[in-house]
Amino acid sequence: MKFSIQQSDSASQARAATIETDHGTIQTPIFMPVGTAGTVKGIHQHELHDTIKAQIILGNTYHLYLRPGIDVLEKAGGLHRFNGWEGPILTDSGGYQVYSLSHRRKINEEGVTFQSHIDGSRHTFTPEKAIDIQRSIGADIIMAFDECTPYPCEYGYAKKSMALTHRWLDRCCKHFDAGTGRYGYQQTLVPIVQGSTYRDLRKTSAEVIASFDRPANAIGGLSVGEPAEEMYEMTELVCGILPKDKPRYLMGVGTPANLLECIALGIDMFDCVLPTRNARHGLLYTSEGILNMKNAKWKDDFSPIDENSSCHTSRFHTKAYLRHLLHCKELLGAQIASLHNLSFFLWLMGEARQHILAGDFSSWKKEMVEKVQRRL
Repeated sequence: MKFSIQQSDSASQARAATIETDHGTIQTPIFMPVGTAGTVKGIHQHELHDTIKAQIILGNTYHLYLRPGIDVLEKAGGLHRFNGWEGPILTDSGGYQVYSLSHRRKINEEGVTFQSHIDGSRHTFTPEKAIDIQRSIGADIIMAFDECTPYPCEYGYAKKSMALTHRWLDRCCKHFDAGTGRYGYQQTLVPIVQGSTYRDLRKTSAEVIASFDRPANAIGGLSVGEPAEEMYEMTELVCGILPKDKPRYLMGVGTPANLLECIALGIDMFDCVLPTRNARHGLLYTSEGILNMKNAKWKDDFSPIDENSSCHTSRFHTKAYLRHLLHCKELLGAQIASLHNLSFFLWLMGEARQHILAGDFSSWKKEMVEKVQRRL
């Protein structure tokens, strides 16, 4: 993986860069649509490429391991061939499920034993197994196995968990470096900074992660319930420690305002289920603010969903029609709303990049943050 910075913003830490992988080049800043089970919900692959302009998508190790299963993915030749997506793919190692399935798992030095949410069957993930599974899935960028701590989190637990994540990382790196990919293209292992919202722990973790000298670095354990200002504080601290010549990935973030603020702090890559999850509930993001399409005010509004959208579907269909579909729980309503939100998120990243290149990112960002938070 090759990372090249084209332009840095003079008034912030934002930068416009490219990440080259064997499945294509990614222009940053970038948002990665989440395809948990090998699909971005309700979205065709051609729509991801042609309408949304996605450059990379995310899959989840835990879910793909359970269904369709690693044997199926290996027979298919990896996730790219299984789902027909030809661009880069990143996989989460399953560490977030360690956090989200707290009532179904047990953690020890060796790894995590958990119960499937599907049938209750018991499974164990170790750092080595998480690497092997992601090798079989065939992602271009694979994440180290970690523990994502909850918020709030006691200092003692956060420190203990961080140290375990670092030991697991050492095992991940050794196992990854000793093996090779299955499908003839390069895979890149990315470590994850942890430490909850404690400055000293985040500082220590960022220094440890940087010392592993991997091609990219990630920041985990944020956007799990903490106030936005704490998330920004931890992100700024960590970005000041992680090397500038490598991409930085902030996991699980976030709202359009979160993305813009964190780009200014030095983040290059984001992912979040928010645009598609909120779309299914009728919440749309636009360059002028947020629309709740279930509100009665849109019942007889026959103007386009968003006439300024980069998405043709949002310019073609009306607010009244989308509200009708959502109230009837028609699948098309969730599809149109998801297409719109993802198109907006990718448009926002593209605009941020252009303003970094033009040298006026900070002034544009200040104006956009105010707009994208407004309720219309």
